[in-house]
Amino acid sequence: MSTSNKQAYQEKLQAQLDEWSADIDKLKAKARQADADAQLDYNQEIETLKAYQAQANAKLSELKSASDDAWQDLKGGTEEAWKTLQTAIKSAADRF
Repeated sequence: MSTSNKQAYQEKLQAQLDEWSADIDKLKAKARQADADAQLDYNQEIETLKAYQAQANAKLSELKSASDDAWQDLKGGTEEAWKTLQTAIKSAADRF
């Protein structure tokens, strides 16, 4: 793929990360309104989401620093991190 494809892919991933960050912020707001027992559960869930988010950010950073030839090799791992975060956010949103 060309440099422009790499750039477009990175922008797509960054936009999705930004959207998920907003989703996590919404979950934090819901957690603050919950009773004490539920807050504990929500906060644990949010910490897990933050860890997945950090992994996804790290994958995006790797992708950004990869050469035009090598970035395609990193794409699979990046997509796996995205899938994990996406699934975790959807699951948390369904429970909240």
